[in-house]
Amino acid sequence: MTDNKLAKVPNSGEIIKYINETLEVPNNPIIPFISGDGIGPDIWFASVRVFDAAVKKAFDNTKKIEWMEVYAGEKAHELSGEWLPEETAQIIKKYSVAIKGPLTTPIGGGFRSLNVSLRQILDLYACIRPVRHFEGVPSPVKEPQKLNVVIYRENTEDVYAGIEWKSGSKEAKQLIEYIRDNFGKNIRDLSGIGIKPISPFNSKRLVKKALQFAVDKNRSSITLVHKGNIQKFTEGAFRDWGYEVAKDDFSSQVISEADLWDKYNGQANGKVVIKDRIADSIFQQILLRPTEYDVLATTNLNGDYISDACAAQVGGLGLAPGANISDEVALFEATHGTAPKYAGQNKVNPGSLILSGVMMLEHLGWHKAADMIVDATQRTISEKTVTYDLARQMEGATKVSTSGFADAIIANL
Repeated sequence: MTDNKLAKVPNSGEIIKYINETLEVPNNPIIPFISGDGIGPDIWFASVRVFDAAVKKAFDNTKKIEWMEVYAGEKAHELSGEWLPEETAQIIKKYSVAIKGPLTTPIGGGFRSLNVSLRQILDLYACIRPVRHFEGVPSPVKEPQKLNVVIYRENTEDVYAGIEWKSGSKEAKQLIEYIRDNFGKNIRDLSGIGIKPISPFNSKRLVKKALQFAVDKNRSSITLVHKGNIQKFTEGAFRDWGYEVAKDDFSSQVISEADLWDKYNGQANGKVVIKDRIADSIFQQILLRPTEYDVLATTNLNGDYISDACAAQVGGLGLAPGANISDEVALFEATHGTAPKYAGQNKVNPGSLILSGVMMLEHLGWHKAADMIVDATQRTISEKTVTYDLARQMEGATKVSTSGFADAIIANL
C-alpha cells in the first residue's frame, strides 16, 4: 500500500491471501503488529524475538516473517490524533493475519474499547482461548493439569454490542416509557438501559466454527454454555441454535449427550459429544470435574468470565493466549490488560503474547516452530527461570526480566 499515512510496508515480503476458504501463506509473509499500550512494548519486543528465533531454527532460514507496525491506542493518538485509525483496520484486513499487545480502554466514560471496536469492524466473530497448564506453574487448585479446554466465545454481539443509554438521559427515559406503555414491563425510573442482542446468524457461525475445530482435532466434546434458564430468548436461543447446527451440519460426526447414553450405551465411538450447561453451573464444573469438558462454546459475556476463570486455575492471565478470528482475518493478542504501573520496567510476564504467537504460527501452518516454542516454554518454567509473578510463588526460582524470560526460551528452543 502506498497511501498509508502511518504504517510503512516492508521492503521485502509477500501478502498472505485467503483463496477458496484456504489461507495461502508464502515463505516470507508480511504480518502487521500493534505493540500495544502500557506494558505492550515490553512484552512485544520480547515475544517477537522468540517468534523469529523459533521460525529460523525450525525452518533453517527458509521461512521468515516480515513485520509491519500498525497503530492503535496511545501511540496512534500521539501520531495522528486518532485512537484507532481507519488505516489500521484496513491493513489488518488486507494482510489477513496480525498480532497485538494490550490496548488502553478507560472504565466508564471516554472512548469505546479499542479491542471491541477492532473485533466489530473486522467482524472477528470468534474469540478463541485455549487454556492448559504448564507443569511447574503455581496454581490455586490441586490438580491444574486436569483442565485442558478451548473456549470459543461469540465476539460481536450480546452486551458488547454497546447499545446502551445513560441513567436520566432522554433516550433512556423514552425507552422506559415505551416498554411500560407497549409491553407492560415495569422498569424503575432513572435506570440505565442496555440492549442485549443475540442472533441466530452470529450464534450459529460461532458454534459451527467450534464444532469444526472439535471434529478436526478429535476433541471429545463440545459444551454450549448459556443462561437459558433465565434469559430464554437470548441465552436459551443460543443453546437451541447450537444444537441445530450440530444436527444440520455435523450429524455424522456429532452426537448429543442424551443419545450418548440412550442409544450408544455411553460409547461415543470417535464422535464428538455435544452437551450444554448453565453458565453459573459451569464455574463449579470446571473446578470439580474439569476432565469432563473439552471445547466450550459461549455467548460473549459468559465467555469473557469463563475464560478468565479457567486461566486462573492454571496460573493466571500471564500464560493465557487468545485469538479473534473471522472467516478470513485472524488477530492474535495478549489476553490481559496494559498494567500501566509496570510500563517500561521490563518486568512482566510475556507468556500470554508468546503463546498467542504460537496460535498464530499454528494458524499459518508452521506447526514445527509453534511446537518448539511450547516445548521451550515448558522447559524454561521447569528450570524455574521465570518472571516475578511466578517467581514469588515458586521456591528456588530464578527471577528474570521480561526480556530475560524471552532469552531463556530462545536458549531452550
